[in-house]
Amino acid sequence: MPDTPPHASPAQPVLRKSLGVLDGVAIAASSTAATTSIGIGLGVTAGVVGLHLPAIMLLAFLPVLGIAGAYARLNRVEPNAGNGYVWVGRSLTPWLGFLVGWVNIVATVAFLAYTTAVTGSALIQLAGDAGVHRLGGLTLDPGSTAQTTLLGVGVLAAVTLTAVTGVRTAARLQAGLLVFEYVVLLGFCGYGIVTGPHAFSWSWFDPFAIPSATALAQGLLLSVFCYWGFEAAFSVSEEVRDPRDASRAGLTTLFTMLGLFLLGSIAFQRVLSEEELAGHGAEGLAFFGDRLASQPLAALPLVALMFSAVASLQAGVIPTARGMFAMSRDRTLGPVWSKVSRRYGTPAAGTVLIGALAAGVALLALVIPRLADMIMATVSAIGIVVALSYALTALAAAVRFRSLLREDWREGVRAVVLPTLSALALLGLGGYLGWSFYTSTDHFALRADNGWFLLSTPLAMIASGFVAAAWAKWVRGSAYFRTGEGTDADSPRLIPTPH
Repeated sequence: MPDTPPHASPAQPVLRKSLGVLDGVAIAASSTAATTSIGIGLGVTAGVVGLHLPAIMLLAFLPVLGIAGAYARLNRVEPNAGNGYVWVGRSLTPWLGFLVGWVNIVATVAFLAYTTAVTGSALIQLAGDAGVHRLGGLTLDPGSTAQTTLLGVGVLAAVTLTAVTGVRTAARLQAGLLVFEYVVLLGFCGYGIVTGPHAFSWSWFDPFAIPSATALAQGLLLSVFCYWGFEAAFSVSEEVRDPRDASRAGLTTLFTMLGLFLLGSIAFQRVLSEEELAGHGAEGLAFFGDRLASQPLAALPLVALMFSAVASLQAGVIPTARGMFAMSRDRTLGPVWSKVSRRYGTPAAGTVLIGALAAGVALLALVIPRLADMIMATVSAIGIVVALSYALTALAAAVRFRSLLREDWREGVRAVVLPTLSALALLGLGGYLGWSFYTSTDHFALRADNGWFLLSTPLAMIASGFVAAAWAKWVRGSAYFRTGEGTDADSPRLIPTPH
């Protein structure tokens, strides 16, 4: 172990480099959770845009691709576990940089909270398929938020402990789950496209046929939420052997998701009517499987959904713990988040705390009595804050590389113009949807169809970020708010963790 020079700052914690590009793909693909997005997100989105799922998935992909290009270029010049938090802080302002890091944390905790219920719902549906409908004196209900949440919290605890033991171990587990998921997904969707009773129509790809501008905006944000997670590959950029592998993994994951979402949306619309799509919500994939096969084969999509939910729980914990590790390293968050386990080389304490926070939020969500309502409320809130985070990161790339507009116009278009257009599109969508929520009602109610409730959730996430930033600046005295620069992952001050 090298000695720290007398004049150097105290040694900073580092993460163990153990990942390759395929590991990054496994983590990012699990975080994006295509099977969960198809099984749940398509039904929710169909309730907004009708039979135009392929159109909305293609349309949402365009700004997300511009965002992905910004991530890849920024990661090339400054790989850091904090990614958007570091890049936005340096290029725009530390306040917005902190906000990006904060809303990603809060959004992921909310995502984990609702995914625990999805996992529990899949397990209860599987029990029903196996003939188990009661447990003691309790009738099992896959639509009950209480039952699904309590069961899902147990699964969350298990996957959190797996994430603690090492990101490489977690990536291998996720890779195995992904292989099973994709085989089942491709098989059932392919069979559905060939045998579905509803005729294929090119109007499915026509975004101008979507019922209204509000439906278009909400559908786009729901679809952006489906793509959310590809950037998990960049959160482990300090744990890959070559930083370029993080960029390759992120872009590979994004194009893979596009193919799967198009396949799934076409298959669902070939097999199910618009009413069936919108009416089954969280149980859409199970209903799809029942339409195509009899038991026990019909249970396979449900098993795939359960595996996807389990993998996305673990994949949600991993990047969030890394983001908080980077923020704690800069003293914008408390020191507990940057404690690295000497045994596993991971931010073990932070990983456990993330799991505990998500479990706590999941239990608080029991005030919403139906699972479908909980999912709609959570997805709408996360969609707005994810759009904000993506947009700020893309603008950071545009500012960082603006000199390319004079030096090489082709590179300038890719590095500045496309990210800027993507950012403006997402900001416009988020703003329009927020305004439509505000004007849709004149009172507040704790319901997923109440516009003020849907708007208050993302606003609370954003407002809490500015409060936390003020605490970090004036109470913790973090130097990040003076320089806007995060700790360099390749700094010679860093001491390798013992193996």
